[in-house]
This record gives sequence, C-alpha cells and structure tokens, in this order.
Amino acid sequence: MSHKSSAQIRQEFLDFFKEKNHLIVPSAPVVPQNDPTLLFTNAGMNQFKPIFLDEQSGYEKEGETWQRAVDSQRCIRVSGKHNDLEEVGYDTYHHTLFEMLGNWSFGDYFKREAIRWGWELLVDEWGLDPDRLYATVFEGDEDDGLPVDQESIELWEEETSIDPDHILKFDKKDNFWEMGETGPCGPCSEVHVDIRPDEERKEIDGAELVNMDDPRVMEIWNLVFIQFNRQPDGSLEKLPAQHVDTGMGFERICAVLQGKKSNYDTDLFAPLLNKIGELADVTYGDKEEIDIAMRVIADHIRAVSFSIADGVSPGNEGRGFVVRRILRRAIRYGWDKLDLKNPFFFKLVPTLAEQFKEVFPVLINQQDYVQNVIQSEEKSFLNTLGQGIELFNEMAEGKDEISGEDAFKLHDTYGFPIDLTQLMARERGVEVDVEGFNKRMKEQKERARAAGNFNVDQSSSKDWIAVTDTDDFEFVGYDSLSAWGNIKMFRKEDDRGVIILDRTPFYAESGGQVADTGIISNGDEHLRVLDVQKSPDGYIHVVDKLPEDPGGEWEAMVNGDRRGEIRKHHSATHLVHAALKQVLGDHIAQKGSLVDEQHLRFDFSHYEQITNKELNQIEGIVNERIQQNIPKQEDRNVPIDEAKERGATMLFGEKYGDKVRVISFDPDYSMELCGGTHVDATGEIGYFRFTGESSAAAGIRRIEAKVGKSVDEYLRRENELVQKIRSEIGQSQDLVRDIHQLIEERKELEKEVEELRKQQSASKLDGLIQNARELNNGIKLVSGEVPHADMDLLKQLGYESLDKRKEGTVTVLGAKDSEEEKVYVMAAVTDDLIKEKELKAGVLVGELGQMLGGGGGGQPNLATAGGRKPEKLKELFDQLPAIINKHLD
Repeated sequence: MSHKSSAQIRQEFLDFFKEKNHLIVPSAPVVPQNDPTLLFTNAGMNQFKPIFLDEQSGYEKEGETWQRAVDSQRCIRVSGKHNDLEEVGYDTYHHTLFEMLGNWSFGDYFKREAIRWGWELLVDEWGLDPDRLYATVFEGDEDDGLPVDQESIELWEEETSIDPDHILKFDKKDNFWEMGETGPCGPCSEVHVDIRPDEERKEIDGAELVNMDDPRVMEIWNLVFIQFNRQPDGSLEKLPAQHVDTGMGFERICAVLQGKKSNYDTDLFAPLLNKIGELADVTYGDKEEIDIAMRVIADHIRAVSFSIADGVSPGNEGRGFVVRRILRRAIRYGWDKLDLKNPFFFKLVPTLAEQFKEVFPVLINQQDYVQNVIQSEEKSFLNTLGQGIELFNEMAEGKDEISGEDAFKLHDTYGFPIDLTQLMARERGVEVDVEGFNKRMKEQKERARAAGNFNVDQSSSKDWIAVTDTDDFEFVGYDSLSAWGNIKMFRKEDDRGVIILDRTPFYAESGGQVADTGIISNGDEHLRVLDVQKSPDGYIHVVDKLPEDPGGEWEAMVNGDRRGEIRKHHSATHLVHAALKQVLGDHIAQKGSLVDEQHLRFDFSHYEQITNKELNQIEGIVNERIQQNIPKQEDRNVPIDEAKERGATMLFGEKYGDKVRVISFDPDYSMELCGGTHVDATGEIGYFRFTGESSAAAGIRRIEAKVGKSVDEYLRRENELVQKIRSEIGQSQDLVRDIHQLIEERKELEKEVEELRKQQSASKLDGLIQNARELNNGIKLVSGEVPHADMDLLKQLGYESLDKRKEGTVTVLGAKDSEEEKVYVMAAVTDDLIKEKELKAGVLVGELGQMLGGGGGGQPNLATAGGRKPEKLKELFDQLPAIINKHLD
C-alpha cells in the first residue's frame, strides 16, 4: 500500500464512483440552506434530504435528474446528539469539522452494488488488507418486527473475499440509521479496520474490539440502506423506492492509508500543526499538554474558518454562538497552554485556505474577510480573558464546585461560554453547577423579554373563547389599509385583550418590521390595536381591552400615517443593502434588521469600521436611487427556485416556502425576497440620512438611518445644534477648525495634568527610597502606595527605581483603582539579588497577586500583578518583609 496524499485519496474516491456513473456533487455549505431544523450540516445526506423525503425524484443539475451522486461534504458536529466538542484534543480522532466522503443511490442500485463497490475500492484500489477489515450488519429488532439483515450477510459473502467470521451482528443502536423520530430510515452495514500491530492482533481478536471505542479498531465507512419510513406512531412502512446513503470519515481513511497512528499525524493537519508550532515556538509530540492544545487549535480553526466563510459570524445566538464558543475555546488554549497572549488564531487562516483551495475554494475566496473577523473576535476576547481566568482561579480555589452564579458571572462579564468554564473546571477536578447556570441564563432572558414589546403567549393551552367556527384566515394588508372581518377567537392577556380575525389588513411583526397599529371597530365599540404577532391560527391582535360583544362584523383600520413611515424605512433598507454591497463588496450579508416609523437599523457582515468616505458614498447612492423615483416591482407566489435563478437576495438561514414574494427596485440594483410593506416608488422615501455606524458584534457592523418625516425632524434638530454651538464659541467663519482647536487645547491641558501626576509620583518614589526599610539580611525594601497610578506608571517607577538603586534593593509599589475595584502591584529586584540570592520579581509578584485576589508575572528584574481586593493592599505591605525573607531562605 503506497503512501497517498489526502488530495489523492479524496480524488480517487470521487473518480472511482464517477466511473460508475455517479455525478460529482460539490460540498454544500456547513450551514444548511433553507433548513432551520439543523444548526450545521452534520452529515453528507443533509443536502439530499428533499430526495429522501420524496420531495424530489433525484439530484437535479442543468435540467437533468441524476439517480447517483458522489461527494466530499464538510460537516460540523458540535451540538445535540452529534456533539464531539468536548473530546476534541483529548483524543486523536474526534473533530468539530470533518469531511464525509459519500456515494448515493436515489432509488437506483441497492445493497449488492454498495457492498461490492465498497470492497472493490478499499481492497482492490487502495490495497487494504482484507484480514484487517470487519463488516457489521443489523441483528434485527423485535419491537420493530424486523429480522436480522440476512441479505447483507449473504451479499458480503457473495460479493467480497471477507472472512465470514469478520461479519458481525449488532443491534439497532449501532446498525440501524434514522433521520429523526420520524422519516426515512433503514439498516446499515459498517466497515471497520484493525490497525493494531500483528502481535496485538494475535493476542486479542479484532472482532472483540469492534464498536468498543478503541481508536485502533475503528469504523471507516457506513453503508446505509434506506428502505423504511418511520411513522409518527413509531411503526415502519416500506418506502416505494430504496436508497443508498454512505459515509466515510475522510480524516480516518487518510490516517489508515498514510500509515499514521492518528488523524493529526496526516498531511491534513501537519501544515496547521507546523504553523502553530512556529507561532508558539513549540514542537508537536514533545509534551502531551502542549499536544492537546495544538490539536484543539488545529481542529478549531477549520470549523471556525469554514463557518465564517459560509456565512456565520461569531455572535450571541444560535449558530453564531456555537462558532464563538469554538473560537474562544481555541484562544483560551493558546493563551493558557502555549503562552500566546496576543491574537494568533487568525494567522492560521492562510495555511488552511491554501491547503483546501482546490476542493473548497470558498475559504481562499474570502480569506481576508475571514481573517479580519477572527482577529476582531480575538482582540475582543483577549481584553477580558486574563481577568476571567484570574476570577475563575479565585472561584475554584479550595472548592469542589463552581456555583451557577459564578459560572453566569464568567459568562456575562468575561464572555466565558459555559463549556469553557466546564473545561477549565475539568482540568482542576472541579464540578460546575450547570443547572444553576441555566437557571440564571433563563432569568436573564425573561428579564430581557419583559423589557421588550408585548409578551403574547401563543400556546394552545391558553383558554381561547371561540366566536366563529372557521379556519379561514386572510391577510389583505398589501392592498388595503382597512378590511371587514369576524373575530374568530379572543381571550384576556394580563390587562389587555388578544383577538384573532379571519381577515385583517394589520401587518404582524416579522422580518425586522414592526407591527401595524390602529383601530378595530364594529361601530359601537372601538378597540385600539397595540401590537400584532403571528401564530398558527392567524394574526394575534393585542388590543387595549376585551370586546364586549365579539359577534358580527368588525372593521379593522390600520394607522395609515404610521404605516406610510414604516414602509418608507423598509424600502430604504433594501436600497441601502444594495448600496452596501456596491461599495463594500459582495461579502455583505444581512444579519439582522429593525424597521419602524422612526428609523431603520441594519446589521451586516463586515470586518471593519466603515469610513466616513464610504458612508458618504453609500448615502449618495441611496439618495440618487430615491431621486430616480424607481417604481416598485412586486411579484407574489414566485416559485422559490425561480426566485433563486433570478438572483433575488435571500436572508441567510431563513426558512422559505415553495412560493415567495419578490420585491424589486430596478432588478439590476435591488431584488429581495421580502414579506414586508413597501413604497410604490422610491421617490416617496424623500431623503436618506445615516445617523449611526457601530459594531454589533465581532465581524458584524450596524448602520442606523432615518427617512421620511423623521429625517426632516432629525435635520431640523441638527441645524439647531449647529446654531447653538456657533452661539457658544462665537460667530465662527470655520466652525470645524475652531472646534478642532478647542479639542487640541484640551489635549494639551490633559498632557500637562499627566506630567504633573508623573512628577508627583516620581517625588513619591524619591520619598519612599529615602525611607527605605532595611531587612535583617541587609537588603533595602522600598515600598508603598502610589496615589492615582495605573499599571503603566507603576512599571515606569519600577524602572526608575532600578536606575536609582542598582544594588541590594527590592522595590514593591501598589496602586488602587477605586472605580473599577481593582488593585495593582509592581515588584522590581536589582541584578545582584537575582544572581546572588536567586530572588526574582516574577516569582515574588505571583504570591503578591494571589494575596490581592488575582495573579501576574513578568521578568526576574521587574514584574506586575493585578487583583480585585484593593482592601488587601495595606496587609500586603505589612507582610512584605516576611514574604521577602521567606523567598531568600
């Protein structure tokens, strides 16, 4: 068996099945398209799900339907049943991102060909030793009324040269695949390989180790035979067509074919491990603790980079939070285990992009963007990581468990995901109260919801009072601001009422657009509509009171003025989205939005602050489009595939139905799938003005703007402000120049104040030197608190002390930051004491930092520490002589 590169192995797999009339299908993104039921693509079959659900007859390409396919799919498993995150790094075969090689039959060939071709590739093409291979089959299940998969056993014996004793039967857990609680399923047959040395194989039969989690007797290929459909009642029905779904772990087969002990020893990981070693000045294989950290980082950069390239930026919710967890886990390993205190993770992206440029070009095509997002996230987390670790150490000291309250504080204040806290606790043999943490998280979310808009319980368990017996519901708000309808049901909700109409013009909050408000009236009663939310039964209208007589017809009337301003802002959002892409690049993707009658807010993927020049350019493009008075083109009930072909912008990760609504303002400029309300022509918007640009999260920028009546008011207030400034500083000919001059004068004054502070501190140091204490061994101790000093100033004073006292002196200075409840300490030791007494500032300050509730370090001659117990500073100075003497003994 000759050595093959990973690229060769992948291509040989694809070519093998291509020769057997399979279409080579590109990998889908790691984020499932149009399937919100999955956080990430976790198996090769995800993109073929519509075929297995009988929604498509096969894989469609350029008008042709294929019944056979082959691919290499990048997958991520970090949540739910398939969660490998905690094992990554500690073993050598689990990964967050991995490649799944697979061949597929959609109602074409079945077990015979799958087994025959599998053996042909493994043994005849790749040269694996048949004596080292094992095949597992389904042993049957009484509850499901399924017999042993005798057909597969016979096919393994007929179609291959496998030793019959190597065909093993296993139960439903190992050898029956199911898509979910319901849906397509069937028995599977796995191929396992025994890579142990011959001596060990003689002592223990490999058959005894199959499915026993031995990394040297491992599954490399799973052949799934989809032939049943699991019903909601748990029963099984035979499918009209039988399918084959196979999955081969690419990293594992590379290790086998390259003769390596682990996946991390293959050429898939070697470039990354070498780069990490270069950055950290370490070598993989020297020390297990270092190796674990290097494996974690090498693995995690793959998952993080491809997630970002496929459209998911680190964030606080859903997929974004998972990416942030993985990224921060890697950063912590680098910081704590490899002494990488500055951003380093982003530097691995070019190595990874180059490695996969041929098979997964999505990364190298967005390399700069991915690097910038990661670097931004690193900088943000590193600002709090050190303090968070110090706090964790304090929390864990002498305890068996980190409380839920403490874990929540680490998460909320220092950005520690709960699994990072669990990991650090695991390293110290400490438990974490996860239940208590989850309780605090739930309380926080409930507080956030309570502070938001009206909270409507949509659960069917609430007691609705039915008025009419109909399932009819119609939204007519695209075409009319009023409509007559009947109340289907109503109920009391706190101090308000909620009703559902069978026909309404009121827009329900969705897609970032706020709900309409207005009146519902039957002539005698008038109900004020405060909010509208979607539900399975129709639109829930939150009203100021319950109807006294809910029967008969009611007229629903939308507040037209408010709706008019909302739709101006919504259409402006489409215009600015297109302008952002035009100016900043095609990587711009919507990450969130809010549209109301006062302003618009738009979050989008971008790695750096937008310059004033770019903002002016974007604003100019939008206003130009407004002035052109472009008519709205609205197409309803467009087939989703047709909308895609047209090039309509889709919200990433959103679930769309078979038919969609397309809104265009010049299809060559702006065309989006959208359910919101819009102006008939862009001229109605009036004028567009940016009011803010900021960071919403790492890799996500936020712009805010106003149009319509609100921009008129904004410009009026802005003009008033300018006039007030003029009156304060005099009738200036050049307002900007004069304000700049005032700012510069203030900076000069601040410099003078800072210089005076340094002089006072230097004077304080001179006084402390003059009053230095002499210890029993003749060493001079210069110590004391320096008012209004920060860490940088303490270090500066430390160097000055070493200049003034070159022999026999230890200097320890401290300072408090009352506002932040922090305390700093600096230790400086002269060279003679380092050489003769082996007294080192870094060691000394480590103990002092612990006394202050923190930690620190540095060089032998100067080191610093910080903590959160400023009240301990006096006690520290009192104990200094004893502490120094202890280090000298």
